[in-house]
Amino acid sequence: MAAEKNDWLAGSQGRGQGREGARGAPRLPPTRQESEAAAADRAAHREARERRDALVRGVVSIGAMREAIKAAARTLPAISQVPRVKAPGTAAFRARAAQGLPFLVTGVVDRWPLAGLTVQALRDHYSHLPVRARVGDYINTAFAPDRAMRDMSLLEYLDLAAAGTDGLPPYLGNLELRELNRLCHWPSYFDKMGPPRFWLGPAGTVTPLHCDYDDNVFAQVWGTKRIMLAPPHHDEFLYPNEANAILFGSPFDPEAPDFDRFPLARQAATIECIVNPGDMLYVPAGWYHQVRSLTFSLSSNRWARAMPLALRGGAGLRAAR
Repeated sequence: MAAEKNDWLAGSQGRGQGREGARGAPRLPPTRQESEAAAADRAAHREARERRDALVRGVVSIGAMREAIKAAARTLPAISQVPRVKAPGTAAFRARAAQGLPFLVTGVVDRWPLAGLTVQALRDHYSHLPVRARVGDYINTAFAPDRAMRDMSLLEYLDLAAAGTDGLPPYLGNLELRELNRLCHWPSYFDKMGPPRFWLGPAGTVTPLHCDYDDNVFAQVWGTKRIMLAPPHHDEFLYPNEANAILFGSPFDPEAPDFDRFPLARQAATIECIVNPGDMLYVPAGWYHQVRSLTFSLSSNRWARAMPLALRGGAGLRAAR
């Protein structure tokens, strides 16, 4: 299930063929019947995926879960900063997460072997790893099916990042790097979690505003990042676009707000959170977040694959067994 959030991140593999066929003859536009068939196929694929996602999370439907998350968020108190707590046990973490608000956990990530690694150690021991880098304008194409990506080795990426660029720096995001998993000791805060995903890049890399309808723990291993947060029920002010049933993006940039283009966003409550090396941020399901690297950073996250903790058991949402 790790691929479900990564579908919108993958680069297209059929680029470069243009509008002409193999023999150079212009292609005819698709017939109406073909277009309708393609639309029907996409709808069927989406329905099948939503059923699968709901089954994994044990809910009657993803749509019902999304609405329940937003309804619960309307009862949340307003907060102006994200609190820090010292390495809670599983029961204490779940009790706090059930309140539906983000918080930072300290005293966990800084003990990981990965935290003691250096960039030179990545070069020395992991340079062969195949990676897929986000290149070009990966902010404005974040939710496009054919965003620009480039396959390379980790060493090639580190060299590319070190060379610098006038535009957005290249970014390794949402990657499974299984060779690094043994260097991370994740606490058992959730009964069922997706695999670790890794994020590596210099200052200036950005993941634009979006929300995942799964609970998320985000570990800052090296460096510092700024994360802008907004509660789930404020999606009505954020002009959301659906990437899939559990992932929604927003064109609004809370770091450089354009209220002429997005006037409703004036009503959205945003919170700035700085995550430092060793911090672990809990992002409750449905909370919008935008992530910017302030320094060269290595981060890792995991999404839960279960009923969000803020729903407190989800009365009426659980699928019959």
